[in-house]
Order: sequence, then structure tokens, then C-alpha cells
Amino acid sequence: MARAFLIVLDSVGCGGAPDAGTFFNGDVPDTGANTLGHIIRDHGLNVPHMDALGLGAAVRLSTGIETAGLDAKPTGRWGVAREISRGKDTPSGHWELAGLPVPWEWTFFPDAQPAFPEEVTVALCAAAGMDGILCNAHASGTAVIDDLGVEHLRTGFPICYTSADSVLQIAAHEESFGLERLLQMCRDVAPMLHEMRVGRVIARPFVGDAEAGFKRTARRRDFAILPPELVLTNWVQDAGGRVHGVGKIGDIFSMTGIDTTVKGRDAELMAALDGLAETAGPGDLVFANLVEFDTEYGHRRDVAGYAAALERFDVWLGQFLPKLRDDDLVILTADHGNDPSWIGTDHTREQVPVLVHGAGAGEIGICGFTDVAASVAAHLGVAASGTGKSFL
Repeated sequence: MARAFLIVLDSVGCGGAPDAGTFFNGDVPDTGANTLGHIIRDHGLNVPHMDALGLGAAVRLSTGIETAGLDAKPTGRWGVAREISRGKDTPSGHWELAGLPVPWEWTFFPDAQPAFPEEVTVALCAAAGMDGILCNAHASGTAVIDDLGVEHLRTGFPICYTSADSVLQIAAHEESFGLERLLQMCRDVAPMLHEMRVGRVIARPFVGDAEAGFKRTARRRDFAILPPELVLTNWVQDAGGRVHGVGKIGDIFSMTGIDTTVKGRDAELMAALDGLAETAGPGDLVFANLVEFDTEYGHRRDVAGYAAALERFDVWLGQFLPKLRDDDLVILTADHGNDPSWIGTDHTREQVPVLVHGAGAGEIGICGFTDVAASVAAHLGVAASGTGKSFL
């Protein structure tokens, strides 16, 4: 019986979104943003295994640009997916890939100081047991702990910030503030933020001091709003299969339809995928998010680092595919863009590549995010309640 591996390469967009002009980094529209295309242009990219599945062909289809060094004749199914949800964020992309376009407009906080309305600030203070918070503005997660880490240690006030996404992030020192205290603070305020249609409250623990500097740890936790309808994970469970979440998938779907979960750095997650290639059972779905492309390189506008991360993944992919069974399906895709050559630090509105192993060769063309869920469901033989159409 078939198995499916849906691997989301967080932020690995390929440009060309027709509505990019309505999404912004600061006051600059995302028109022309192209994560993969600009990495290829500015740095070059050596990813023969993804290219063999159709990566270069997908970038060319999406934007019409040249893809020097990525010119393999695809041996897999390949195409480009276009999102309809009004967001360029993790929940929007993943929910739609799982069959559910976001059925509402997200709430975003203004790029002002303070960014949060008074009732949110009051709730944050109460949850922290403190008289105040730090930041209360749009900020880069890595820069904000450099700027306010010392003040956080001095006052004990949590660092609360947002971005162009529908999100409230809380950074606190794992030792002086306490990891469990930070997680509980997020749990306490998440229901209020979800009622406001804010997609996520994210715990951002960090360590370090003024002398050594501050560094975020891998113990991030996302408290996401629950999808309002059944999605791919539920479809698979209802049909008797198990769903294995790798990375932050469990958080993104608030554990709905998730049987097992593993977190960690991307190297650890790829090792977990290797293990699941051996242990996942018939009818199972392995749903993974590899996030470091986004958090470590996209938001930090590090073109060379982003390219190196893609090349490390491609080496792993070349070792992973031979471990699969004859009737396994693998779909590689992304949830949004994060062009490391673009202005600002936020995500970019882009189309995403769709690369398929285990379903023959050929062009899919332009498809919808929901078609990914429909295709996984068709491969596993499970009933799908979404509107997508299988491209298999």
C-alpha cells in the first residue's frame, strides 16, 4: 500500500506571483521577487537532484528567466503552484497546501510603535507577571535580541514584537526568564490573539549575555490558530493512515490530524525523514517542514547561506530517494517566498515549485496549492473534502 512524503522547503519560492504587487516589504511591493531565480543569478546553485526532478524547469516556467547550471531534462513530474490565500506566511501556505485556503482575512499589526493595541499589551504583561514589555513594534527576530537582550536581562520584561505576517512573537532568555515560563505566557495569550484572527503566537527563546552575544535556540514553539475545517492530515487519519509531522507541522496545525511529531534543526529533521522512510506504514503521510532556509537565510538576507543550505538539502535528497519503496510518492514544494536579495526582512509573495518523485515524468504546469493536497489524497486513495484537483 502506498505512502506519501510531502516536504515543504520553507520559503523556497520561484517568483512570478500575479498578485505580488499587493504585498509589501515596507513600502516596496513584492513585484519581481524571486527567491530561487535571484539565488541562481547572484550566486549560482548546484542542486542536481532537485534539478533532475524539474527545479530549473519550474523556475523558467514561473518567471521566464535563464537558469544557468539548472538545465536538466526532468525525470520527475514538475510544475508551479499559485496561492490564493491572502497571506505570505507559514499558516496560509501550509493550510492551503493541505487543502484549505484561509477563509478569512488575517489581522496584521501596524508598523508603528506601539504596534499592539492596549488590551494586547495588558494581556502580555499579565501573562508575564511583569509591569511592562520591550519593543512593541515590527522587528527582525535576530536583531531585536541584539538590541534589547541586555535590557531584557536587566528588567525581566519579555521582548514582544511582530512583522508583516499575522504574528505576535515573544522572545525571552531561556535561563533568566525561563523556557517553561515563556511557553506558558504564549499559551495564556494565544486564545485572545486567535480570536482577533492573528495566526500565530511564537515563543522565541534565546541564550547568551552582553559579552558573548545573544543567540536564538532551537526550542521555538508556534501556537497557531486551529484550522476551521478538515485538512489533508484529517483525511489521512479518517482513512486509517497515520500522519507523521516533521519540524513545525504539529504546531502549524495545532496537532489536528497529527499522530507523531519530531522537532529540531534541519539536519535532525532530515535524519528523522530517513528513519521514517524505513518505519512509516502503508497508507501513512509524512508531512515535513524544513525551516532553516527561511529563518536562517531568507530573513537575514543571506544569499550565499541560502544557496549553501539548498545544496546541503540536495545532497541529502540524493541519498534519501533510493531508500524509498517503489510505490512511495514524494512531493517537494514551498509555502511562500523569502527572497534573500530583496529589500527588507519579510517574506515575499511568490509562486512555488512543485517537484514530484514516484509519479513518472512530465510537466504539471501552473496549479493551485490545494492541488498538492488533492494529489497526495489521490495517491493514498483517501477521500478529500477540498476543492483541489489531482495532478497525478
